Amino acid sequence: MRKYLTVFGLSFQNEFVYRLNFIMWRFRNVIRILMTFVLWNSVFSTNKMAFGYTREQMLTYVFLVLVVYAFVASAPSNDNIGGEISSGDLSNYLVKPISYMRYWLTRDWASKLLNIIFAAVETSLLYLWLRPQISLASSPLLIFLGVLMCVLAALIYYFLTKSAIFISFWTPESTWGLMFVVLVLLETLAGVIFPLDILPLWAGKLLQFTPFPYLVYLPIQILLGKFTLMQTLRLLLQAGLWVIGSWYIATKIWKSGQKVYGASGR
Repeated sequence: MRKYLTVFGLSFQNEFVYRLNFIMWRFRNVIRILMTFVLWNSVFSTNKMAFGYTREQMLTYVFLVLVVYAFVASAPSNDNIGGEISSGDLSNYLVKPISYMRYWLTRDWASKLLNIIFAAVETSLLYLWLRPQISLASSPLLIFLGVLMCVLAALIYYFLTKSAIFISFWTPESTWGLMFVVLVLLETLAGVIFPLDILPLWAGKLLQFTPFPYLVYLPIQILLGKFTLMQTLRLLLQAGLWVIGSWYIATKIWKSGQKVYGASGR
């Protein structure tokens, strides 16, 4: 446990090394939220309700995306693991008494801590500037369960992206292209750009059989108070099953990849 705490501390400090990359990542998120805010604000300028949302609920959704997505999707390993496999640097970790999956999970959570701090500051500044009306669940228990859902969402995101990155064992030259496609799909289907319940009914039903809504859309819906306590508990159970399933898939791909790993470049 102590070695992972050391990794966490060092990783948190390393986040300040590449300051420009971090700033551009945060700037990109803020710009996206501002554009989405302006879009929905214009929609509700002539409508009291749209797609089953009040103006307050929709603008709250937009602001929560900034915080939830910063926590769920911040992951430096998405940039490094593929390169380590293709360059052969992965060998440096395989000979050490440390779990590679836990190592990068620890590094990712260090990144999440820093990102959530900045997201909270950004959200506060945007709130003071735009002054939107916020509509959250009235029950503290639902707020707590919404936060718990965010933690499960971060684990699902971690294992899903690792499953995609570990394909680098077989196709190291296409790592970045594959991850770009995966990240675009995750942003679109997770509810980052818009709430998923504005999609056609058939599309919403189809997405229910995927893990994507559990990443952003459902955690925010719980925080908005859109679900009852029993519905929320059922969603948490389903999210837990997706964590187990995505972990199993990532682990199987990792073990299979190690069998074909040739330490190219080493």
